[in-house]
Amino acid sequence: MATTVYDVEEVELQDGSVLKLKPLAISRLKRFMTVMNTAQEATTEDKALEVLIDACIIVIESQYPELAKDREKLEDALDVPTINRIIKICGGIDLEDPNLLAAAVLAGTN
Repeated sequence: MATTVYDVEEVELQDGSVLKLKPLAISRLKRFMTVMNTAQEATTEDKALEVLIDACIIVIESQYPELAKDREKLEDALDVPTINRIIKICGGIDLEDPNLLAAAVLAGTN
């Protein structure tokens, strides 16, 4: 019997739907990281949210294509804590990590 080395976590969205999330496969992770790297260029909170939503679309498009294709519906179903959780589970990036936040502040001052 094979051993699974990752956890699957269920996350409930604002609309009541439940996503089963796990770490991304490398092919999707590459696309995800490319999108996340564009966050450095975001000059407003709206643009930063757009990047995070784009990253969430990459995460969910294979399992929940109907939700991923309807950006308005997806935006109605997401909130910031849920976005942060999706990105942490699937992409391994903890947006609430104090070290990451401190690095972002320092980068903004240089």
